[in-house]
Amino acid sequence: MIIVSACLVGLKSRYDGSSKPKEELIKLLTKGKVIPLCPEQLGGLPTPRLPAEILFGDGTDVVNGKSKVIRKDGIDITEQFIKGAKQVLQIALLIGAKKAILKDGSPSCGVNFIKRKGVIVKGMGVTTTLLKNNGIKVISSDSF
Repeated sequence: MIIVSACLVGLKSRYDGSSKPKEELIKLLTKGKVIPLCPEQLGGLPTPRLPAEILFGDGTDVVNGKSKVIRKDGIDITEQFIKGAKQVLQIALLIGAKKAILKDGSPSCGVNFIKRKGVIVKGMGVTTTLLKNNGIKVISSDSF
């Protein structure tokens, strides 16, 4: 079983209420091979929601308590991002997932990069960090 960002199978879970469907992942979903999850929703955030970004560093810094996730209006939503990442990890461990395919660019799911002030920055999101720290291989949907 593989964990996949919910937006990648057509679920409208992105911050703006949209999705980024990838046909290959939708096919895997219909075959029962992937479980779609949105860490931001699991953390209690609504959809749609204001965009957010990691203040500095990346998800590793957030997980280690050295940075925060801040909403566009300045509200700190680090707690919800950590909670959602922990929920995704718990589900992954319960189902024995060894791999996750996540959406690059997201402050939660970024694998190779996140965005800060509209600029691509090398680094991982909060959920990616937590999954990798627990031995789950994470790949970007861009390389799938």
